[in-house]
Amino acid sequence: MRGSDFADLKAFVTIAERGSFSVAARTLAISPSALSQRMREFEARLGVRLLNRTTRSVALTDRGQALFNDIVPLFSGFDQALADLTAEEQVAGLLRLNLSRVAATYLLAPHLNAFNTAYPSVTLDITIEDTFSDIVAGRFDAGIRLGETLEKDMVAVRMGSRRESMVVASPELITRLGTPGSPRDLHQFPCIRFRWPGDMNLYRWEFEKDGELLELDVEGPLITNETAMMRIAAEQGLGFAYLLDVEAREGIEAGRLIRVLADWTPPFGEFYLYHPSTKHMPNQLRTFIDFLGNRLRDQ
Repeated sequence: MRGSDFADLKAFVTIAERGSFSVAARTLAISPSALSQRMREFEARLGVRLLNRTTRSVALTDRGQALFNDIVPLFSGFDQALADLTAEEQVAGLLRLNLSRVAATYLLAPHLNAFNTAYPSVTLDITIEDTFSDIVAGRFDAGIRLGETLEKDMVAVRMGSRRESMVVASPELITRLGTPGSPRDLHQFPCIRFRWPGDMNLYRWEFEKDGELLELDVEGPLITNETAMMRIAAEQGLGFAYLLDVEAREGIEAGRLIRVLADWTPPFGEFYLYHPSTKHMPNQLRTFIDFLGNRLRDQ
């Protein structure tokens, strides 16, 4: 690869990340016209259109997106290799993480102060998204999700014990309406439904017992894409809720919620911290994996 190719690729990535020629030009300390000319010459040399331009915006073509996805991890590797030469084993710098809301609230949040106390030179940059995020394209160092949602080409490290779902309701609601004897009985009870963030689909409650698998649509007075609201609504007596154990357990222990149908909701999976398979893992990521993994095992 020629030196000019590397500079052109760096310019291309900067444009893609900033979404603007003018902003990218300021970042690269060149004029927008010079940057635009560089990209035209680069595309001509490749024989591939990488960017769609309008007077107001710039967007990646399909081929441009493919190149961006391939090249970003390589640039990250370059940056990390240079950082390793100067930082050696120093644990410092920015660590960008992408987590689901449940993972952020119940796995990571309780340990933030302890991590900061142990490694004050590391800055955590946390993005919370319940929709699945491409951590490579987003330039995140790692993500934390339930294992069943991970891409197969990721390196995954288990965090904590196996999780299970719980059907819960307030004591007052159960006193008034009784309890379902089986999942199918839930059609006779008010239920709090969950809508997947980012689309219009409602979650179908999943059950398993003695090899029998069930997925149920339920009905009720509330639909939300926020599980914390589901828990609060269940505690207030609006209906039965289907929650992950880490979300329901405090309410159960405090007597605000009662679990039902426990024999139909066995453990199903674990949370994993996952990251791209790269030769140069940032020191702060390696340290964070060991720290959080040890804290969760002790817990």
